Amino acid sequence: MILVFGSLNIDLVAQVPVIPGPGRTVLAPSYRTHFGGKGANQAVAAARIAGPGRVSMAGRVGRDGFGDSAIENLRANGVDADRVIRADEPTGCAFITVDQAGENAITVASGANMTARAGDLASELFNLGTVLVLQMEVPFAHALEAARRTAAASGTVIWNLAPVPEQMTREMVTELLAVTDYLLVNEHEARDAATAIGVASADYEAASAGLAKSGNLTCIVTAGAQGALAVTAEGTRLRAPAQRITPVDTTGAGDTFVGAFAAMISEGVSLQRALEVSCEAAALKCLKAGAQTGMPMRSAMGSPRVGPIARIAARG
Repeated sequence: MILVFGSLNIDLVAQVPVIPGPGRTVLAPSYRTHFGGKGANQAVAAARIAGPGRVSMAGRVGRDGFGDSAIENLRANGVDADRVIRADEPTGCAFITVDQAGENAITVASGANMTARAGDLASELFNLGTVLVLQMEVPFAHALEAARRTAAASGTVIWNLAPVPEQMTREMVTELLAVTDYLLVNEHEARDAATAIGVASADYEAASAGLAKSGNLTCIVTAGAQGALAVTAEGTRLRAPAQRITPVDTTGAGDTFVGAFAAMISEGVSLQRALEVSCEAAALKCLKAGAQTGMPMRSAMGSPRVGPIARIAARG
């Protein structure tokens, strides 16, 4: 089972002529509502590749209409939402303004996400077959506890170090690495994490190698047009190319990669294959607008639009 412990948000997006500065007000003709939160995004991405009934989401939403919608959306996408708890705080929201040039300004009100607790997770969730997926949008101490419980049960921990906390300490990164099997980062996150533990490098490949060795884990870096790189604790390097596409919307591409990677690891495929499938899924997402709405179904994988990667057989 893939267990995602993380954030659930509702995104409110307004198109504006200019992003307002302090003391200014601008009018937008309307706004769009999207489902978001890195945890929910990754759960939906994983379910679309792994299939219904194989992904469970754990986190918290408010006792409000947004919370109702977030839970209904998970279930509509084949994600088990029985472990999404109602909190007294409101459902997390992201307020996004986008100007005519495509630049944006985002304010995230974490709300119920900051009340998520590892104690919400029953002990029977943790076993040899558990693949736990974590991010950095719920309290770190509780994500760490969930990772430790998974490791103690010989399960697998996939930790997406995003977003990087403003005050990320050496102790925090060291504790995270100690209980992680697969660390997923982009180029900037790799350098930030490596710097935090004293492995300063302007080169993300050297940074990822330092993280892999320090944590005795596999570090995977998504590097845009350069594709994805995996570095094992022993120093072995594997690469998957970035597919050749003309993107429509890159929102959620990183979360799609993480979800697809979790699905592949849960099925026991090779690391090389997991990288290739995850790159393809992220590329397919970029061909459609929206984060979750653009995430590919398994039946779409192997598309000639994103290069010569073989079709994945549909699950029976």
